[in-house]
Amino acid sequence: MVNIVRSGAFLQQCWSVHPLCVAVKRMGDDRTMVLACSSCRSGHYLAIDRVVSKDPAGQGTAAAGQIDEDVSAETLLGACIITHRASLTLREMDVFQDVVALRCADCRRHYALHVSAFETHQR
Repeated sequence: MVNIVRSGAFLQQCWSVHPLCVAVKRMGDDRTMVLACSSCRSGHYLAIDRVVSKDPAGQGTAAAGQIDEDVSAETLLGACIITHRASLTLREMDVFQDVVALRCADCRRHYALHVSAFETHQR
């Protein structure tokens, strides 16, 4: 039976105890990102409200839809997940502001995910 907890604190605790075991698995069409922990075998589901991206040159941040005229931060994140998902790592978390920060080692882009809901599925 799967136990479901609706709090970002469980992801934060999981990541603080074994940070190298938390990996991005996928991002669904319903704007839900799934992170999995290979150590505690938990699945962390993040309902994404907004994605903010910082370019690799560090020349500032841009909200979703404002990076280029035609490329949104969410599109860039989706491309990172498809092309080099193993390079995406969880870098920071703020459960008070519901923000999760990811970094792509291949393209060096940083993503701030503003989360509307957290769920942890424990086995």
